[in-house]
This record gives sequence, structure tokens and C-alpha cells, in this order.
Amino acid sequence: MTKDELLAKLHDIEWEDFEVKAAKSELPKNIWESVSAFSNTSGGWIVLGVKQSGKTFEIQGVDNIEKLEQDFLGTLRSEKFNQRLSVSSKQYDIDGKKLLAFYVPEVDLKPVYFGSPINTFIRMGSGDQRATEGEIRAMFRDQSFGKKTEETIPDTSIEMLNLNTLKSYRYALSQTQNLVNLREVDDAEFCEQVNITRNGLLTYAGLLMFGKAPYVLRYVPTFCVDYIEIPGPTIQQAEVRYTYRIPEQDNIWEAVQIILRRFRTLVDAPIHIKDDGFATTDESQYKVLREALANMVMHCDHFDSLRSCIRVYTDHIEFMNGGAFPLPVKDILGKIYSKLRNPTIAKLFRFVGIAENAGYGMNKLASWETLTGTRPTIESDRTIATVSFPLKSAIQRKTENSDVPVNGAKNGAKNGAKNGAKTTPRQNAILSLMANNPEITLDEIAKEIGVGTTTLDREIAKMTHLVQRIGSKKGGYWNIINNS
Repeated sequence: MTKDELLAKLHDIEWEDFEVKAAKSELPKNIWESVSAFSNTSGGWIVLGVKQSGKTFEIQGVDNIEKLEQDFLGTLRSEKFNQRLSVSSKQYDIDGKKLLAFYVPEVDLKPVYFGSPINTFIRMGSGDQRATEGEIRAMFRDQSFGKKTEETIPDTSIEMLNLNTLKSYRYALSQTQNLVNLREVDDAEFCEQVNITRNGLLTYAGLLMFGKAPYVLRYVPTFCVDYIEIPGPTIQQAEVRYTYRIPEQDNIWEAVQIILRRFRTLVDAPIHIKDDGFATTDESQYKVLREALANMVMHCDHFDSLRSCIRVYTDHIEFMNGGAFPLPVKDILGKIYSKLRNPTIAKLFRFVGIAENAGYGMNKLASWETLTGTRPTIESDRTIATVSFPLKSAIQRKTENSDVPVNGAKNGAKNGAKNGAKTTPRQNAILSLMANNPEITLDEIAKEIGVGTTTLDREIAKMTHLVQRIGSKKGGYWNIINNS
């Protein structure tokens, strides 16, 4: 920092990387709070010899500048802090008054504290604040970013895996062109080759992906992948807490399979007729949500007590994750970014085509705006990362994509109004399943939305103005009555 840069900062009170202290002849007691805060945040300058009074600053200078410098640097080399800090110093002379400045860089291994972890500070705006217990825990966990789930677990073996889950994964893998050389090997060899096990011991990644529930919860008691459908735009506006919640699953792979099936009922999948007469389904929106799910699991801090959760509201879907992105979102979007909290879990998803190649996932999420005309929001602080996507209801999607003539749409709307049309999230899900697969059976619908056939019969009986059955139960199909 040059003298001119210092003077410029003294005329700008909005500092994130600059702190002044009077310190005429002694180091101020709160200087160590600033050292901790800058080390834990983005680095910054501490300038001694300037007194702040409200929004004005008075250059007072310091006495015995060499002693203050030695006291400061000597303390940092003592055992006051939990780790050695590399700090540079600089002296200034402004109108005959001496100023002493120290640059404190951000460190890789956080938290930096003095005395005990309770004395951990972070920089918020132009001031230092004591870190919360949750923020301190997050810093400790981030020391092992990309490493914890790669560790092996003592006294474990492949017998602790749910082999049906592993079989399901290997079948999905066989539908791709990846790892062809591993298709015929036995489960033990396969697990060694993809880091589910290492030297016969389970890795945390392997256990989380494919483990049996008792063993997963024994070694990772905070494990959970939660999914909730809420019948309202907010929790407060919902008439009931939720209409569907995923049952507890053994492991990540089982939870992901159920959630992916639910996703197909939430978004458009328009059918396009090609020049050769064959039809293709555009699953672009579904693939964005699939990528968001994969990113959530790949970046999740599975050892945090904060449960990762997907909340589906009537007008948006929200992915909330324990464990922040390691970089600000603005530094990730538009760039090839591949620093992962759980590298093996990420690779396992990429092998079966559920996630993009490393570094492109965040841009995939950003493509939602191009696909839907609505902008997703991506937020991340020290303990939580949240990604939200606006959603259209099943009726909206059916109306927009329908080929029914305008008169038919008007008649459908008139009939709907006459019958008091007001769809619930469950009915939207039913309609979406029928629209995507007109030949779907009642048993299949009941399984997808998680209700019994009796409940489903009652729901469909309320929807005669929205859907009709054409033909028999076995050979017929569903016809969606267009409403606009």
C-alpha cells in the first residue's frame, strides 16, 4: 500500500480490508481481534496511529514505532495464536507523524484464533465480529475440504454395503460407455477400482453412496438427503406442512433415484417430431434439476448437523445445503471450476451421467433462464448454500405446450371455472404424470406420488373437469382437458 493509497483509504469509510487504531504508545487490546478477522476472511491492513471519531479520522502518529512493530510481530511468533501467521509491516511519514501498518493475509487453514476457538473473529463490512459457533465449526470442517470423504474407515468391509443398491448403480453404469473394462469384474474388484473401498476398507464416500443404513448412521450419524413437497409458495402459506416427504433411505444412491423420479413430474419435457417422423423428448429442464441435485450431494458437508434438503413449493424448488461453496458464486459462474468437497462421490455421479464433467455444473444450473425465461438464484454464506429455480404448475405447462385448438382451450377453461377448478400440488403431480405418459396406470401413479390407490381414486374423482379416461382401465389412456 503506497502513501497515496493510504491517504485515499482515510477518505473512504467503507472498508472491508482496512482497520485503523490510535495506538499512541501501546498496542491496543482489540488489535488481535482484527488479526483473527482478516486471517479468517479476505486479508487486510491494520494501521496504527490514526484515531477514528465517527466518520472523521485524525492522524496522530505513534511513539517508539520500532518497539510497537517488534511487540506486534513477536506476539504473532509466540503461542498466542493457534498457528504461525506471516504478516508484513510498513512505516509511513505523513506531515511529520509516523504511522505503522501491518498487512494480514487470509490463511488457508481456518479458523485463526487467539487463546481458544471462542476468540475467532471474522470481518463483516468495516468491522470485526466474533464468529458464531456454527461458523467456527464450518471453518474446522473446511480444513479437510475434498479429503474427509476420501478417508478409509477402520474395521469396515464391503459386507456393510447394500449390494442391491450397488447392483442398481452398476446397471446404470452399464447403460453408458464409461468404465467398460469393469463391467465383468466382481463387486470387490469394482469397489477397489472406483474408490468405494481401498485395501478392503470402505471409504466414507463409498459408505455414504451405497452403505446399509445402520452402518451409514453409525459412522456418519448426521447423514440425510431430505426432499419435501410443500403446498404453497412459502411454508407459512401452506395449508398443511407438506404433501409428500421422502422416507429415510439407506444411502445417497437410493435417495437420488427417488428424487429424480419426483423431478420428472415438476418440469416440461416437450415432444419434438423430427424430419424422419421419429419423436424425441426434450429433457433439458429435468437435466438442470438433476445437475442441481448432483451438485448438492457432491458439495454437501455430510458431517454437518444441518440437513441438506430439497423443498418443492408451488412456484419454485429450493436446494438447501449444509456447507458453503468454497469460493464466491461470482468466481465460479462462467469458469471451469472443479474444486469439490466430495471428489469420489462426484466421480461416481459423472460415471453414470447424472452430473456434468468437473467444472461445468454451475453453468448448467445457470442455463435455467434460457430454458424457462425465469432466473435461478444462487446464494452461499459460511454455513449454507441455496439454489432456487422458479417453477410452473403442471396445468400451466400443459396449456403452454398443448396443440389443442383455441376454442377447445376456451371450452376447457369454461368447464374448469364451472367446476370450481383449483388444483392442489398433488393433483398437479398426477396431471403431470398423465401428460408425460397417457397410458400410465393407477398403480404406477400411486407409487410415484406416494399415496394409496384409494386416495388416488378420490383425487381423480375431484378432477373430472381436468382429465378424462378414454377406453378401458387396461387398454385405455388419459386425456388432459386443456385449461387456460
